[in-house]
Amino acid sequence: MTVLDLIGSRSEVYAISDAATVHDAARYLRDRQVRSVGVLDAEQHLVGVVSQSDISDKVAAENKCPAWMRVTEIMSTSLVTVTTDRPLPDCLRLMEQHGIYHLLVVDAAGAFRGMLSVTDLLTVIASDEKSRADMLEAFVFERTTTS
Repeated sequence: MTVLDLIGSRSEVYAISDAATVHDAARYLRDRQVRSVGVLDAEQHLVGVVSQSDISDKVAAENKCPAWMRVTEIMSTSLVTVTTDRPLPDCLRLMEQHGIYHLLVVDAAGAFRGMLSVTDLLTVIASDEKSRADMLEAFVFERTTTS
């Protein structure tokens, strides 16, 4: 299974402008019930990512005003991206190697296509493993009842 298999049916790509305030970003995250969001420049290129932890650690914990700060002041710019043809187990390994919970997805042309969370990946992988276990169980019990 690839990244495209997982995100292909999603109707919305969560992203905000690099001109947005931290307050705007916090509301965006809350309203959409997501933990992080891609940051796009005026030409719609991916330039960063901002998360709830960026807001809490770099703004709230430092007693700064989110209405006066731009997301560009707190966003992460060391981006770990994957293309849509990447196998999901590779994505989980990348997250582990980089100590991150979200991967940014870009298409072959480099356009932002969305994000994958560790929860997305673990849900799919666990479901796949359960399906395999169910098939094995059916095979084993079918053979023992016919013998």
